[in-house]
Amino acid sequence: MHTVLAALLLAKGRVVSDSRLNFLLWGWEPPATSGAQIYTYMSRLRKLLGDEVRIERRPPGYLLQAPHSAVDLLEFERLDRLGRAALAQHRHREAGALLAEALGHWRGTALANVTEHLADAELPQLEEARMHTLENRIEADLALGRHEHLTAELTGLVARHPLREKLRAQLMTALYRSGRQSDALQSYYEGRTLLADQLGIDPGEALGSTYTAVLKGTRGPGPGGATRPAREAPAGPVAPSTLPADADELTGREAEIRTLRTQLAESAMGRGPRHLLVTGMAGVGKTALAVHVAHAAAGDFPDGRLFAELTEAGGRPRRPEDVLAALLRDLGEPSEESEVTSPATGGVMGDRRGCEDLVRLLRARTSGRQLLVVLDGAAEGGLLDPVLAGLQGAVVLITGRTRLTQVIGARTMALAPLGDPAALDLLAAVTGRARLIAEPDATDDLLGYCGGLPLALRIAGSRLLARPFWPVARLAQRMAAPENRLRELSYGGMDVGAALLPSLYALPSPARSVLVRLAGMGSEPFPAHRAAGVLGTTEATAEHWLEQLVDGALLDLCGVDLMGRPFYRFHELVLLFAAGRAVAPRTSRRSPAAR
Repeated sequence: MHTVLAALLLAKGRVVSDSRLNFLLWGWEPPATSGAQIYTYMSRLRKLLGDEVRIERRPPGYLLQAPHSAVDLLEFERLDRLGRAALAQHRHREAGALLAEALGHWRGTALANVTEHLADAELPQLEEARMHTLENRIEADLALGRHEHLTAELTGLVARHPLREKLRAQLMTALYRSGRQSDALQSYYEGRTLLADQLGIDPGEALGSTYTAVLKGTRGPGPGGATRPAREAPAGPVAPSTLPADADELTGREAEIRTLRTQLAESAMGRGPRHLLVTGMAGVGKTALAVHVAHAAAGDFPDGRLFAELTEAGGRPRRPEDVLAALLRDLGEPSEESEVTSPATGGVMGDRRGCEDLVRLLRARTSGRQLLVVLDGAAEGGLLDPVLAGLQGAVVLITGRTRLTQVIGARTMALAPLGDPAALDLLAAVTGRARLIAEPDATDDLLGYCGGLPLALRIAGSRLLARPFWPVARLAQRMAAPENRLRELSYGGMDVGAALLPSLYALPSPARSVLVRLAGMGSEPFPAHRAAGVLGTTEATAEHWLEQLVDGALLDLCGVDLMGRPFYRFHELVLLFAAGRAVAPRTSRRSPAAR
């Protein structure tokens, strides 16, 4: 019964399907009486929890609603979100208090007395969230000069989590600021030895840069640690900036913004890789994140910030020569127009110089300059190679749906759909919070139909904003039928289905067929052998096709079983898109590819 209650609470007001409950209670081999047992558990819970908590049967599962109850996890997440926002704005005292209050909602080990299936599925991410909050609280305390009080706590934490590099870097900072430089260096050497012996790797940028700062004596006061030398303003003309307009506030991406800002700053100072990659499914907000962070990083790149599209409007990759020529024009290089027609596109080439000449010229123009270049919409690593070769001296932030293994050494951030609180914040930012609060049930349904996808949330919010007399329930009802949902998620030039098309067309033809045939799998996690049963093939062959769908950002990896075999999960909107391809004729490729 503890497992059932925990599963309902972790769903945060969403329906938990019978199949999900079966798996969390008994794994892949539920008893024949599983349905009756679950029904009994629900009846007992209703009696124990009383009238203020409602457990409803909502096919295909059960829903728990406790509007007047406090749930530790929800309070923890709310306070953590507020604390992270305060920390990003350097309100360190407020951030420390909020994050400490958030951690106060942890009482002992999470998910005690549940089955191993539920613990394996949920406990790692809960523990990781707690550790991130703890590290952020320590960061705020360090910024407030509380290093002497932190040394004992950090020493214990590092002993329990010896491979967690950020904690060790924070311990080194606290020790150094307490006048214990030798102890700080000893902690680094111990960590370096452990990483080499147990994982076969060297310390990462955070630990390495802290070690360098301690050696140089620059680990002075400040939230992140090392002080940075002041940089003189560049002389001469204004640095070029061709970035698109920035969204003033990027809702729900505070952690990702903070991570990318830190990574860009380290790369600008020569302490990190010069290539950063943001991946994720169509419509998840990769471009918006990259542009927002690039605007915020102006101070780190005084010689300019450039933006280049790597795909045409319909998703076709641009020729490297065209991208190189466009970047050179942005840097003030005169173009050499040609009357030669490109055999690939049928259009006129933008520059008659060969690709190798353009690479050399761009390399010369960017050499020695602190320049940030955003390359948006990468699809094929081979086409990206000449552009990166020309930008050897620049820091490059790349967005793309696929995982580009050709970008060697790049730091990669996989952008996931938003969780429920952040999804609500984004929807409220578009349509107004009061309107949503007035209809909480309809709002919950609407959030569920959008699946945390920022593009879908913006479309839904824009439709409500354009129809101020509509109740939220009206749009929720129109989206309730799965066959109508993608049609409703198309408005004002934004279209979820059109955004997914380029990902489909980028797949090999057999993989497209596999996607359509798996449309009935549902959004619950599944292993390769289940897909093999649907496809009528071997498990190895099914896994090969599933990995192609993962690489194409149309399927997620969501964990492994006890034997290390992967579990996969479809986003609900991808399933609806795939189901539509099974019954609809292939549409044109004219629709813009939203990224």
